[in-house]
Amino acid sequence: MIINFEQVHNYFERVVFEAVAKMAGSYPEFSADMLADVACVALNRLPARYLRHDVDMMFYLTETERHVMDDSLQDALSFAFGFVGDRTARQAGAL
Repeated sequence: MIINFEQVHNYFERVVFEAVAKMAGSYPEFSADMLADVACVALNRLPARYLRHDVDMMFYLTETERHVMDDSLQDALSFAFGFVGDRTARQAGAL
């Protein structure tokens, strides 16, 4: 039996990557490496939501659950941009 796991992914990965790319213009001082770090920090603050098709998850969520996920995403992104920015500034000050 051949099992295909290529469709399995964490729902938040694409959402976070798109959000970081969209928000990057508001953080011109962030390098590409810093933006990748932001994505990692944000993803580590969110629960893993593995699925095969994004529409499957959105179909089964209630409106309240969608709002909670959106709020969690925004909180994670806000924290991540602040965290990476603060750490980078501290490291630059230590040099």
